Amino acid sequence: MVSRVSVLMAVLLVPLLGGCQSTRDYLLAQGYPPAFASGYADGCTSGDSAAKALGAFRKNVPVYLADKQYATGWDDGFRQCQASATAAIERRLLPDSDRDRDWKHQVDQDMAKAMSRSLKGS
Repeated sequence: MVSRVSVLMAVLLVPLLGGCQSTRDYLLAQGYPPAFASGYADGCTSGDSAAKALGAFRKNVPVYLADKQYATGWDDGFRQCQASATAAIERRLLPDSDRDRDWKHQVDQDMAKAMSRSLKGS
């Protein structure tokens, strides 16, 4: 059985290749079974699209139902690429979240000062 950690490492290294090698080709070069590599590539495309709400979905359903390696690859690719795309989206949104948090903190401090003054004046 293919280790999820080794697949994750493979996917993280693919962008470092710098060439035009696809994820499927890279996995094949690393010795993964062709069915797993095809499933992973399809699942990864689908997971990335799902996270970005693009609607692209690629799954060979007859093969998914008949070939355990393809199904395992598809499931792994979907989960890992969806998680990666979601994390990238969240990282892009984080600065806004930090600013919102800082603004709220400042509003809370100002409100506390105002309430403190009003209590002292009573």
